Amino acid sequence: MIGRIGSIVILALCSANALAGGAGYQPAFHPEQLKGPPPGRANEVLVLGSPHLSGLPKTFAPDQLEPLLERLAAWKPEAIAVEAVSGLQCDYMRRSPARYADSISSYCIDTGPAHAATGLDVPAANAEAERLLATWPAAPSAAQRRQLAAVWLAAGERNSAVVQWLRLPVQERIAGDGLTPPLVSFLEKRVQRRDESVMVAAVLAARLGLERVWAVDDHTADSPTPKELEQAAYDALTNAWNNPYSKARKAADVPLYANLDKPGGMLAMYRAYNTPDAAMQAYNADFGAALVEPSPQAFGRDYVGYWETRNLRMVANIREVLGQTPGMRMLAIVGASHKPYYEAYLHLMHDVQLVDAGEVLR
Repeated sequence: MIGRIGSIVILALCSANALAGGAGYQPAFHPEQLKGPPPGRANEVLVLGSPHLSGLPKTFAPDQLEPLLERLAAWKPEAIAVEAVSGLQCDYMRRSPARYADSISSYCIDTGPAHAATGLDVPAANAEAERLLATWPAAPSAAQRRQLAAVWLAAGERNSAVVQWLRLPVQERIAGDGLTPPLVSFLEKRVQRRDESVMVAAVLAARLGLERVWAVDDHTADSPTPKELEQAAYDALTNAWNNPYSKARKAADVPLYANLDKPGGMLAMYRAYNTPDAAMQAYNADFGAALVEPSPQAFGRDYVGYWETRNLRMVANIREVLGQTPGMRMLAIVGASHKPYYEAYLHLMHDVQLVDAGEVLR
């Protein structure tokens, strides 16, 4: 088994080298070489590869994030993108339950309680949130913030609702103005959730005086595996991922996890996850091995196709946000395995300049 997996990994590297070596047609057009400069400020994007906080050991505590938050705040992002599915995409997926039932249960909140409280369905709530923000005062009242939090929940934008909740003085975090007691309870629980979209993104947005975060994840490429093929697909991918690179990647996490409760432990983890070497470590352990797994059904190639499609659509969502306000400085927080794909695809954009996370986290 070890020999076969080793052969798979070697074949993956050979395939990657062959593709990079110039075999076949090469396009003459290189958008990454045509970056202007445009008039005015450049669009800057800092991609922060993150561990999923929900998977960290019990030694994790929110205050361990402070050194990270301080460095990100010093960079002064003007928008923050998170790995969450937007309310509008969830609304779309709910129209195709046969395909997206599992994705809806995993990634979408029940907007029914907020709909009942505000009278707004997801599309109407999104439109209302945009309308409110278009005339948002410099010093909104507590009632206005509670109203916007309720609208964000009806829009399916739970993390943006948390931003408004955190911007309220503690004594104003009460029911009213569209927030029912159950919605208040939801927000209080959400604030405590071990999720980088909350404990890093929403907390940072509130500290910086931002009014929202941007949900840019995409699961429209999701589709159920036929029941009769589930076990075969699982076995094929598990075998592909059982390789030396995967084992080395897991081993590297052991001291990072063990030192989380030490001074600077969490910052050390983020630094490690954002090194240049981390990109190829992720590829060799995961996607490169899956790309050449030999099942007749090509389960690995199907998985890589899904992965590339998802990342392309996530980056397209980011590019759309940047296009709304040219000259934006954006922080994009995403699971670490997405980071190299984010950066590779964003680098192709004419009007995007990438920022080195290593410099910001120094």
